[in-house]
Amino acid sequence: MADPMSAARLLSALRSEGLEVVEVGDWRDHNRNRKGPWGPVHGVMIHHTVTKGSAKTVQICRNGYASLPGPLCHGVITKDGRVHLVGYGRANHAGLGDDDVLRAVIAEKQLPADNESNTDGNAHFYGFECENLGDGKDPWSAAQLDAIARAAAAICRVHGWSERSVIGHLEWQPGKIDPRGFPMSSMRARVATRLRPASYTVRAGDTLWGIAADRLGAGGRWREIATLNNLTDGAEITPGQTLKLPKR
Repeated sequence: MADPMSAARLLSALRSEGLEVVEVGDWRDHNRNRKGPWGPVHGVMIHHTVTKGSAKTVQICRNGYASLPGPLCHGVITKDGRVHLVGYGRANHAGLGDDDVLRAVIAEKQLPADNESNTDGNAHFYGFECENLGDGKDPWSAAQLDAIARAAAAICRVHGWSERSVIGHLEWQPGKIDPRGFPMSSMRARVATRLRPASYTVRAGDTLWGIAADRLGAGGRWREIATLNNLTDGAEITPGQTLKLPKR
């Protein structure tokens, strides 16, 4: 359970996870907040769009339909792996789902079968619509699958959630099939891998500067390693010591 992060924090988190983010119009203020609550938030929900063509998909997800006004999600993940932010706040993406599923997400436990539609998911989930026809034939690109995992991990990282806070629409609302084409168990495994802390075993002659240059691409990031490992002196590392590393 958590208060929603700010729009600026979401943007920063996605970019820090290595994603290319496209800001669409007034996305920071485009929402359905006047129709109901936004928060507390408990997880991330993944969808497919049943559309073809990135520009058309982004437009639909931003504007919605006469019967279902937009935004229809917070971010649209297109086949090229880019995340298009189309709204922030309450969005028409999750609909009514199963309160037992919500309790499992909050507790980060195995999901029960969804057999009820009695709980407002739009208030409690971040949502990503992913460009795909959803017919079981339209392929998911490697870039898109990686971007889905990165986007979900970015949000989980901010809130301190595990991969069990990431669910598919089909696990929330009876009758839904999205996302179709990959199992959510495999996506949660991808998210778990991204959330797993990286580590490095110190060798003779190593310095924090050298480790940062080699593993993070910038020697000046040695201070991040020191802070993450509660080191007060950059020279106090010893061979055989295991260090946690920040994200590259």
